[in-house]
Amino acid sequence: MTQFVQRVFSGVQPTGNLHLGNYLGAIAKFVELQKTHECVYCIVDLHAITVPQKPETLRASIREVTAAYIAVGIDPKKHIIFNQSQVAEHAELAWVLNCVARVGWLNRMTQFKEKAGKDRENVSIGLYVYPILMAADILLYKATQVPVGEDQKQHLELARDIAQKFNLDYGESIAATGHGEAFFPLPEPLIQGPATRVMSLRDGTKKMSKSDPSDYSRINFTDDADTIAQKIRKAKTDPEPLPSEIEGLGNRPEADNLIGIYAALENRSKADVLQTFGGGQFSTFKNALVDLAVAKLEPIASEMKRLCADSAYIDDVLADGAARAREIAAANMIAVKNIVGFVG
Repeated sequence: MTQFVQRVFSGVQPTGNLHLGNYLGAIAKFVELQKTHECVYCIVDLHAITVPQKPETLRASIREVTAAYIAVGIDPKKHIIFNQSQVAEHAELAWVLNCVARVGWLNRMTQFKEKAGKDRENVSIGLYVYPILMAADILLYKATQVPVGEDQKQHLELARDIAQKFNLDYGESIAATGHGEAFFPLPEPLIQGPATRVMSLRDGTKKMSKSDPSDYSRINFTDDADTIAQKIRKAKTDPEPLPSEIEGLGNRPEADNLIGIYAALENRSKADVLQTFGGGQFSTFKNALVDLAVAKLEPIASEMKRLCADSAYIDDVLADGAARAREIAAANMIAVKNIVGFVG
């Protein structure tokens, strides 16, 4: 069996207003994984333009996500931080994988249906083939693990299907060119923790999102302590006391969401948090959640602000990361071209 370097790849879209859901669902995991894995962390700006973007806003958002990566504790010297558009091989591999994937696979992607809504005929082709570019992002680095939220799990399953089909379709060529039994690994999802899908503070049945018209639905990375406190205290709850057991969170989405947020911020289980707060009123729990959220998030916001003021440093980090990413990407893309049968 082909042995692959254990490598983590993940990315965040630079579409502005990073929030608590981005942090708990993805970025916080990035920090832990860098302690045990070789990591490649991307700002996926090619994905961002599947919907209209203002160029200046996009540039600012790319730098903001980079600042967030560094502010939460990712070391850009030990690991790779870069923006996707600086490494042309992402788009190049995406085209090859477009010719491997099947239309029926894409038609099953639920996120496209949700994002396109009733106006599917007028959305960009990019939004439709987004999952194939995501597969290219991952497979270009032969990533073996990908930290994703529950909402991206289907896209990762597609990446596995594409990798497997490429390996089967070109099996003889892969072996003949000295790459063993398989060229691409089948990347594994890393979905863990009590808040893999953070929900809106105003509606516990909806995902926390920057597109929600109410700013009170989310806690932004840039919120100050007073704003964080106000949003948590105004978060929707129900009139019942907090349960003492996990089972008591059933059919109580807002309670489940707030307990999950607390548990994730303090790296505890929901059951453990309920042992502390079960039977109590939401007002007491919310005060504790305010203190915890401010303690965790305010230093990140402060460091992000400092880093964003130094755009030259941010651009240097991205340029260095892109150069290092390109070394891996270029070698793998040359091998793909050879396997597929291109000349030169």
